[in-house]
Amino acid sequence: MTKTPVKAIWLASACAIALLTGCNGNEPVAVSAGDSSANSTQTAETPADLPYMDASLSPEERATDLVSRMTLEEKASQMYDKAAAIPRLGIHEYNWWNEALHGVARAGHATVFPQAIGLAATWDEDLMLEVATTISDEGRAKHHYYAAEDVYAMYGGLTFWSPNINIFRDPRWGRGQETYGEDPFLTGRMAVNFVNGIQGDDDKYLKAVATVKHYAVHSGPEPSRHRDDYIATDADLWETYLPAFEMAMDEADVESVMCAYNAVWGAPACASERLMVDLLRGDLGFDGYVVSDCGAIGDFYYDQEKVDAGEAPYVAHDYVDTRAEAAAMAVKMGTDLNCGDGEGNKMDALPQAVAQGLIDEETIDQSVIRLYTALFRLGLYDDPDLVPYADTSIDIVASDDHIALSEETARKSLVLLKNDGILPLAADTKVAVIGPNADNWWTLVANYYGRPTQPVTALEGIKAKVGEENVTYALGSTIAGDIYSDYKPVPANVLFHEGENGDLVSGVEAAYYEDKFISGDPLLEQVEENIDFYWERTPGTNGLNDEFGAVWEGVIVPEDDGVYRFQPSRWSKVEIDDREVGETDDVEMKAGERYPFTMTLNFDSGWPRDQLDKYAYLNWTEVSRDLEAEAMAAVEDADVILYFGGIDANLEGEEMGVELDGFLGGDRTHLKLPAPQEALVKKLHETGKPVVMVNFSGSAMALYWEDENLPAIVQAFYPGEKAGEAIADLLWGEFSPSGRLPVTFYKSVDDLPDFLDYSMENRTYKYFGGEPLYPFGHGLSYTDFSYSGLDIADAYTAGEDLTVSVDVTNSGDMAGREVVQFYVTRNDRPNRSVPKVELVGFDVVDLQPGETASVEVTVPASQIGYHDESGNLTFPETGSFTVSAGGGQPGYAEGLSLAEVSVAGD
Repeated sequence: MTKTPVKAIWLASACAIALLTGCNGNEPVAVSAGDSSANSTQTAETPADLPYMDASLSPEERATDLVSRMTLEEKASQMYDKAAAIPRLGIHEYNWWNEALHGVARAGHATVFPQAIGLAATWDEDLMLEVATTISDEGRAKHHYYAAEDVYAMYGGLTFWSPNINIFRDPRWGRGQETYGEDPFLTGRMAVNFVNGIQGDDDKYLKAVATVKHYAVHSGPEPSRHRDDYIATDADLWETYLPAFEMAMDEADVESVMCAYNAVWGAPACASERLMVDLLRGDLGFDGYVVSDCGAIGDFYYDQEKVDAGEAPYVAHDYVDTRAEAAAMAVKMGTDLNCGDGEGNKMDALPQAVAQGLIDEETIDQSVIRLYTALFRLGLYDDPDLVPYADTSIDIVASDDHIALSEETARKSLVLLKNDGILPLAADTKVAVIGPNADNWWTLVANYYGRPTQPVTALEGIKAKVGEENVTYALGSTIAGDIYSDYKPVPANVLFHEGENGDLVSGVEAAYYEDKFISGDPLLEQVEENIDFYWERTPGTNGLNDEFGAVWEGVIVPEDDGVYRFQPSRWSKVEIDDREVGETDDVEMKAGERYPFTMTLNFDSGWPRDQLDKYAYLNWTEVSRDLEAEAMAAVEDADVILYFGGIDANLEGEEMGVELDGFLGGDRTHLKLPAPQEALVKKLHETGKPVVMVNFSGSAMALYWEDENLPAIVQAFYPGEKAGEAIADLLWGEFSPSGRLPVTFYKSVDDLPDFLDYSMENRTYKYFGGEPLYPFGHGLSYTDFSYSGLDIADAYTAGEDLTVSVDVTNSGDMAGREVVQFYVTRNDRPNRSVPKVELVGFDVVDLQPGETASVEVTVPASQIGYHDESGNLTFPETGSFTVSAGGGQPGYAEGLSLAEVSVAGD
């Protein structure tokens, strides 16, 4: 396709502004500042002539001028994620909702990096900056590609609702995979680099907007998040829940914050005066804009009466009575933008709220000015020649360099938890690849994902590495309960349609309609090989953002007797033999018999999706197989069994409908392997062959039996689209593993406090009083590192930063990367709210065998001090503390360098 230059598009848009301002036959008008009626008939001016279109003015000045020309209703329409166009002012519609957690999400093809928890496992700030820079490059490219055709759709904008910097305080939380782990300092360092990479380094223009979420005391449970009220002590607030947000504001000048669903101290987070006014705008000094989590403002007033009346989807906080009260309260507390929940724009009640005296218009103005300050900083209404990112080409999306970076990041995210010497594997090792995550696409993409262009599962990576002749494979079990992970598209060799004479003809008949309700005549009819599509453009209309409908009709002729389950894509319905078939329905089929089927697709642009990610598939799996018998047969001739297990993002995640043993609503109720996998691993172990386990999960697993009985365990988290190649290279020793745990792996959920308890007592490595299975910071290597020459002052003066350096030597015989970790252990811990041990610095170093490097970090004074029960930063006046440097946490890692530091004057 021929691409229109961005400059030409901008010029055409600028020329069209005069027409926009004269809509409905009216003459274009200029409205004086302060005239919110916008009905003046002064001398005509186009928006291009007005101050808000003058790029030489500051974004704040431009936003103030623009907002002064809006009516109250127009202002309210801009405070919604689906902001309306204002044609008379030359303002196009804008959708604020976009996602970039580990790649640009939900807008078609993108480079898919390891999930956020895997990014944190690299402990690499420079790598994080590079990854985020790549994500924002692709976001810019996509935005301009869509805007070139006047598409301002959901997931096509430049305002990203990432990163999630909540503290992963409890491994049961399903969304913990989206975070950077349990430590505020590690989380803050990762956040600073992610935000800097997203927002760019231009002095005038933002590359994109980063949004830190969910402010601030928020980490599950998922099923009750709309109604829960959490209490955090002042010590926990400043020691755990706020530091990463503070770092993102102080060091990266993050543009946006998302407030949370739950209540804190009795008030919904987005309406909490203490959280939003006193802390965020006051103590933290945040001056950007705040967006609500999606539906959080509705949560202010949703109650049983409204649910019964069909005016609300669930019971929530019931904090105020009306929509107008909710909107007014949110804005007065500093929430500028409402992300909707399918129940409409809550901010549309603001004119009513003003009439009722609940809020004044000046307060509303302040919010809209914040929003347009951000849009002007993005350059959305400026000549592209002025905006350094406006010429980013769509051709960079999923480029070779970006895909290579994804693979490099995956390699650095993998954590070797245990190794009795079996790894790396010898080149001629014959392996049996077993387990529900061996060939599971979902382990690559996790949640909030883009569509990978080069996905490689573990099975595919291993076959490519050592040759199919050296690999046998079996699924072995379901992933949990009765849930199968091996769905694949129904293959072309069993799909037919009947010809005029009733003969079977290969392929299925497809008809594509302009109307999503499948009315009228089809725009396009053709025979398709099977149903497994991703479309860059809508079939039939060739649009980027069009709704459409499709019907596929044909006959399935299975090659084997069996019981099958079918999995249609979103927005789809499948009928087989005139019976609608759901995902849990079993369909018994006989080999060679004909089973007529129809699949319909009603591609809808309503909440919460839009049309930038267009796909359809019909997957199936046979559920009548003896999975265990297949696994036992597959391992007979193998030297080593490679077991790929754990969970995936269909079991853990955001507010899900999953309810089975170990899982509830997106969260987990225990930390063990799901029962079918646990039984299979023990059966494999009984063969006497060595079993190497690779675990996929976004959260800690209680792999206690596995640690006791298996010779090697690798934690893969969710490692992105090139996972299979990275894992194969690790198993066969192409590189030495360097990933380190950003969370504690516990032995059992019984070691943890109640999930709803937001006290940090006995949570995370900083406060946990038990013995972990694998400690925070843990990770093994194929080589050895030794530490010496720890250099640090003998005495510490309260309130000062502390410089620490140490020499690191690769004392092994293989090149490797070491994550050097610095901790403070408090020898005189005054009370249980003070961390017993705390990460205060880290860096990564790549060393050849025999090579030595000096690593120096500056420990911020805030990491030396601690917060007392009133939340005040406090420094010890007497006694001492111990600083350690090494490859892990003190008490669990070998070969640490230690130094005791006295408090000056003691």
